[in-house]
Amino acid sequence: MGNDKLSDIFIKPDFETFLEVSLIIFGALLLIQAIQRLFPWVANRLHGSPRLFILAMIPLLRLILIFTALILIIPRFIEPSLQNLIPLLGTLGIALGFAFKDYVSSLIAGVVAVGERPYRNGDWITINGIYGEVKHIGMRAVQIVTPDDTAAYIPHIKLWTEPILNANNGTPALQCVANFYLHPNHDAALVKQLLHDVALTSPYLNFEKPVAVVVQDQPWGTHYRIRAYPIEPYQQFRFISDMTVRAKAGLKNLGIIFAVVPALPKNKDIY
Repeated sequence: MGNDKLSDIFIKPDFETFLEVSLIIFGALLLIQAIQRLFPWVANRLHGSPRLFILAMIPLLRLILIFTALILIIPRFIEPSLQNLIPLLGTLGIALGFAFKDYVSSLIAGVVAVGERPYRNGDWITINGIYGEVKHIGMRAVQIVTPDDTAAYIPHIKLWTEPILNANNGTPALQCVANFYLHPNHDAALVKQLLHDVALTSPYLNFEKPVAVVVQDQPWGTHYRIRAYPIEPYQQFRFISDMTVRAKAGLKNLGIIFAVVPALPKNKDIY
């Protein structure tokens, strides 16, 4: 009886069926490869929101192609009826769930990531202390490239357990911070104006976003922070370096003394 039930569910494949399935798989892989090459090529020639939108479409289109291929392949091996599909998919799901629990969880989290979009291609994110630009969103893991050009592959399962920090969240706006630590004996208003002017004269500044200089007294001196936005997120390090170099030169010309923080015992933090 078991064999009869199996024969009712599965269709005996022939050479034509294998040929059709092979063509479907080959076509899907070819389209996925074309999308993963063409879309970044087009995106790298655009700026701002259009670039990020095109990059964000890559994982969604890849997921659509994979599901489309499965929908076309399954009826060629299984009699397409609800009575046949429900027990088969249920048994398959339980077996895969036990055998590849973490892998399947990462796959499910990958589908959730495509839907909820906690990160997209082109976003600058921090996961588990790793900061970098999202380069590729796979079915199991997200690939990010750190500022020192190191590729990190992080499984989507981290969505369930780790906070995801997204610096630009699908937009071209990414806030940069340049820090300065000065001796408290100085004209704070003059320093604040100088730092503000340094940001305004940077060639990387996005003038559509606000510039702020935050001043905070600490026991060891005064902490200044320039908060501003570059034109493109990938310019963040050049922007911070440009502001830091020119601000330090301006502060030295004013005779400002930089703070010297004494060494503290281990496990002590400076805020």
